[in-house]
Amino acid sequence: MARTWNAFLGLILANGLALPAQQLTANQHQLNLASFEQVWTTIRDKHWDEKPGGLDWQAIHGEFSPRMEQAASMEESRAVLREMLGRLHQTHFGILSSSSYGEVDPDGGGEGTSGIDVRVLDGRAIVTEVEPGGAAARAGVKTGWEIISVDGRELRPLITKLQADSAVHELQLTRAVLARVTGSAGVTRRFVFSDWAGPILKDLTLQKPRGEMAGFGNLPPQPVWFSATRIGPGNKIALIRLTVFLDLVRVMNQFGEAVRSCADCKGIIIDLRGNPGGIGGMAMGMAGWLIDPSQKTQPDLRLGSMYLRGQALKFFINPRVDAFTGKVAILVDGNSASTSEIFTGGLQDLHRARVFGTKTAAAALPSVITRLPNGDGFQYAVANYISEGGKALEGNGVTPDVEVKLTREGLLEGHDAVVDAAAGWVMGK
Repeated sequence: MARTWNAFLGLILANGLALPAQQLTANQHQLNLASFEQVWTTIRDKHWDEKPGGLDWQAIHGEFSPRMEQAASMEESRAVLREMLGRLHQTHFGILSSSSYGEVDPDGGGEGTSGIDVRVLDGRAIVTEVEPGGAAARAGVKTGWEIISVDGRELRPLITKLQADSAVHELQLTRAVLARVTGSAGVTRRFVFSDWAGPILKDLTLQKPRGEMAGFGNLPPQPVWFSATRIGPGNKIALIRLTVFLDLVRVMNQFGEAVRSCADCKGIIIDLRGNPGGIGGMAMGMAGWLIDPSQKTQPDLRLGSMYLRGQALKFFINPRVDAFTGKVAILVDGNSASTSEIFTGGLQDLHRARVFGTKTAAAALPSVITRLPNGDGFQYAVANYISEGGKALEGNGVTPDVEVKLTREGLLEGHDAVVDAAAGWVMGK
């Protein structure tokens, strides 16, 4: 059964974690052949180019089918499929072994949260945010603390294992770690933290995530959290945060109100770190609030274009008469994907926003992951995206204008270096 996600769910593994080679049974051999046919046929029928990657796809079948017949192990069979997909020279096409799929499966944790956000810094799971009023805040957890273990399961071995696989990118690594620190709401889990001085034991009862649950199409419901606060000298900077591009009506209304109420602001900072994407159309609507109305006379003002087989979707921008014309900064990291990249890259190309943080996930394409007959996963993209500046975001990502990395030392002191850098720029420092 296929599991259809936007690229924002981010499983873009090209290779699985290696397993010892084992001889195939007759049944496994037949399942591998059926898997080959499914992969080849899917690319033939669903790739956005009628000649995928400029290749004669029928000739590709003739070349690789005999090799699949001769494959004597699961690893040899995967190698044939990966080499065939590699001919496309495109990301979001890959074979996931069942072991890798299990390690980075985004459904592995649960919706209950302890009220902390986590990033991997220097090989350690570091608390980067503590939700005000959440279980962790009530227990005294601080940013900068390392999560050593959860219910006796240490996190460093998992991080080391996944970082050793070059196919596992920051987005998958973060999701794998977050899956270990979540669970069912109401369950109490034992966390062991470290603040440099030594281990700190905390029992945290998981709670429902902040925000409103919202889904779209085949996507499962996700918690959508939006906030707009004032920071900086004289509260002249609006800091807007959005966890995912869903809940279109509510979020677009809140974003519009945040912009309208910021007429006296020196700048707006939009924090999309950790935002995995969602509804692409929301990027167009939000961009309209940030483009000078005088640009409305320019034809074809857009963020970029997405290409499917037989059609192109252009991300047009319609500037609003009451748009904000001051400075705009966007914050991103390796967990900003899909619509976050489209929004950020488009405004960067239009020279409307200055981007701070680290390179984005390079996962801009809508893709599908389906289970093959032999039990492995198969991911394939169904469209291509080109930014207005002519850049393919897929596989490249958005490079910040100003690279700023979070550090554990700064977090322990209560400072977010990325927000600080953007705020300094807005204020002219």
